[in-house]
Amino acid sequence: MVDLPQKKVGIVACSGEELAEGTVTRLAALQVLEQLRPQTTATICLPLFLAGGEGDRAFARFYPTIAIDGCDQRCAARATEMYSGKPAASLVVTDVLRVAGMDRPLGCRSLDAAGRRAVDEVAGQAALLVDEVLEKRWSRSSGQFITADVSPEPDLPVVATCSCGSGIPVQEVSVAGQRVTLVALPLIFQQMLAAGKMPGETTAGELLEMVKIYNPLPAEEEDDYSTVILEEYAGYCRREASTR
Repeated sequence: MVDLPQKKVGIVACSGEELAEGTVTRLAALQVLEQLRPQTTATICLPLFLAGGEGDRAFARFYPTIAIDGCDQRCAARATEMYSGKPAASLVVTDVLRVAGMDRPLGCRSLDAAGRRAVDEVAGQAALLVDEVLEKRWSRSSGQFITADVSPEPDLPVVATCSCGSGIPVQEVSVAGQRVTLVALPLIFQQMLAAGKMPGETTAGELLEMVKIYNPLPAEEEDDYSTVILEEYAGYCRREASTR
């Protein structure tokens, strides 16, 4: 196992600006991130996520996320599920306000009093969801909660508050003519070299098994992946040697 960050919860908020509820989602997310749960959450930028930001997508594949949406279109939740995995939990502002019997907010750039109350209510519920998610065991390899009959994964040390700087490095490689992104590959290389393991047949198998912990690989393409990963590791070792 490589030395990766401790589990945090990613917060992805709706980016809609045409409704006051969209502003509520962003302000509520900010309140959770900066005030209510700053040590256990990280922000996921939805526009960057949709545009292909690998840091954000890798974070959402690797850690549980909470989607906060303004309306029942659930853009944040749907985008997260489409590109990374189903959110561990989600909130919809209109549902939260209806259940709480609160007034609908007005104003987009500047919320009215009802809007400010809505921010506090949604942020409070999101913070409780963060606590609930953190009490459960999350599988980094399968992207889902671990059931009682599955061995839990070890806790790892803390870093980062923003998913794009979360400490989860990714690296693009070419496998069978296709560009693929492998989570944690740079750290795997770093720790293998630190352990004195040089490129070779034995190392190839160990590298593949470590990569498979954090990345779902097609079984029929494992040989191709193994060859590419070993070549990339050999290149990494040469570059490191040249800098010494």
